[in-house]
Amino acid sequence: MIKIGEQLPAQSFTFITDAGKTEADSTALFGGKKVVIFAVPGAFTPTCSKAHLPGFVALADQFEAKGVSLYCLSVNDAFVMRAWQQAQNAGAITMLADGAGTFTQALGLAKDTGEFGGLRAQRFALVADNGVVTALQVEAPGKFEVSSAEAMLALL
Repeated sequence: MIKIGEQLPAQSFTFITDAGKTEADSTALFGGKKVVIFAVPGAFTPTCSKAHLPGFVALADQFEAKGVSLYCLSVNDAFVMRAWQQAQNAGAITMLADGAGTFTQALGLAKDTGEFGGLRAQRFALVADNGVVTALQVEAPGKFEVSSAEAMLALL
């Protein structure tokens, strides 16, 4: 598992926007700024859609006031992440589609849910400054406590 003080892994991400398909790498996304990356096991799933993402949507202006950019990570494709972003009115949050789970695995924060959904991200949130992890909050299985928007704001 990635540790505080370590560099985020290099990764290219695909995004679907109103202008179409685009790509950006982790250096361009996370370099030179402070970010919070929060990961969910799946877009459109209950806790993710009713609490985790909505908490960050509701408090996005408070993160912005602290100079922090928000990223939501999930092992889903870019089309699903775009649809979820639109359904949740989450325009202030950059949705990171980790379709093959390579970024999640490189972080050491993947889990196998077997027949239920296969490879997924554990529920977690981290703070990175210029691509270096400064805080990491990993949820216990089945819990939603330490990776919430409120918990992450308290760390900043």
